[in-house]
Amino acid sequence: MNRFSFRAAALLAMFFPLAALARPPVEVDIYDRSAGRLLPVYWHAGERYVAGEPGHEYEVRIRNRGPGRILAITSVDGVNVINGRSAAPNQSGYVLDAYGSVEIDGWRKNMNEVAAFYFTSLPDSYAARTGRPDNVGVIGVAIFRERVPEPIMQQRDSVAAGDAEPLRPAPRPDAPAAAESRRDSTESASLMGRLGTGHGERRDSGAIYTNFERASSEPKSMIRIFYDSQRNLLAQGVIPGKRYARNFPDPFPGGFVPDP
Repeated sequence: MNRFSFRAAALLAMFFPLAALARPPVEVDIYDRSAGRLLPVYWHAGERYVAGEPGHEYEVRIRNRGPGRILAITSVDGVNVINGRSAAPNQSGYVLDAYGSVEIDGWRKNMNEVAAFYFTSLPDSYAARTGRPDNVGVIGVAIFRERVPEPIMQQRDSVAAGDAEPLRPAPRPDAPAAAESRRDSTESASLMGRLGTGHGERRDSGAIYTNFERASSEPKSMIRIFYDSQRNLLAQGVIPGKRYARNFPDPFPGGFVPDP
């Protein structure tokens, strides 16, 4: 590299902020299906947070920013959303085409259905009801690039079995009817503390298998988004609280004593 090249590289480093240089290869959003809106992200101590509403269904939206296919291993509350196992980067995930996107709206039960995600009290969460409550309150996405990108046109979400095992759908925890369970958990969420993600009603969500060879054994990027109720995030200082001007009472607001 000649002197001009070195100088140009230095100028580029000066004009582009570090945040832009470290831009992750995907964009991850949490969409509240019940309210019909993206949940705003609150940054606190270098971490991302969103506030969930008990009883509301939601989905994890992932968009590929790059020109090659990627594999997105996705976890909710420390559980892989495809196979229901305690999540690890070497497991199954969703394959996104170049500049493509996926909307993950539930725990995968088979290649045609998922059990809807919804915000609920921690005891009613899928992770807690399957004996794994320790990591409730976080959504994670581990991204792998493809070793030999192959442009494949696909009409449905693609699932890659990253650990070379057949897809094992998340088991349905023993519970009362979905509607009754959700109603009870919504009413008690404010009393039970932290929010978790429940195992909701079945919904159509098609997927197909596809081959994917990872370019590395370690993820290219790992993204995590913490979530809890708005009240809890306010109490933790994650969401800035409103400041009200102090109202000082006036000891002499009127004139003479009126009749009662």
